[in-house]
Amino acid sequence: METLQVGYLHAVAAAAGCSLSQPFPDNGIDWHVSHSAPEHTVDDEVTIKVQLKCTYQIPPHPPGDAFSFTLDNAHLVKLARTPVSVHKILVVMLVPRSQEDWLRAGHERLDLRHCCYWTNLAGHAVTGRHRTTVRIPTSRIFDDRALCEIMARVGAGGRP
Repeated sequence: METLQVGYLHAVAAAAGCSLSQPFPDNGIDWHVSHSAPEHTVDDEVTIKVQLKCTYQIPPHPPGDAFSFTLDNAHLVKLARTPVSVHKILVVMLVPRSQEDWLRAGHERLDLRHCCYWTNLAGHAVTGRHRTTVRIPTSRIFDDRALCEIMARVGAGGRP
């Protein structure tokens, strides 16, 4: 599952004109995504940190305006810290249970199943003893357009 979500992230970043780097050691953050543009007002290149998660336990097209996802409190604390100099987002990929159903290739396209969703958890409180359930908006599909919009907001000095 980890390799599939990394492939998804690479495809989205490529389509959005972003570059990727992997911190070592990762310290709870999987990737740094950067974008350069003269329109960015805070710097010519802006970066966000991305934590990837993947699950087959949530079906595709979750009903409602959000779905629940549980994080270890240590991860949540890292993602929820505020203020920060580099913003962080959580990207959750929903995949089919069977690995055979993850990918379909054809002459016209490559389909990766199912979907990634993103959220900014800055300021989110820890509520569980060891793990906390957060809500991931179903309207925040993580694709190239969403990443471009995130980078534009960060480039203007805002939050993802």
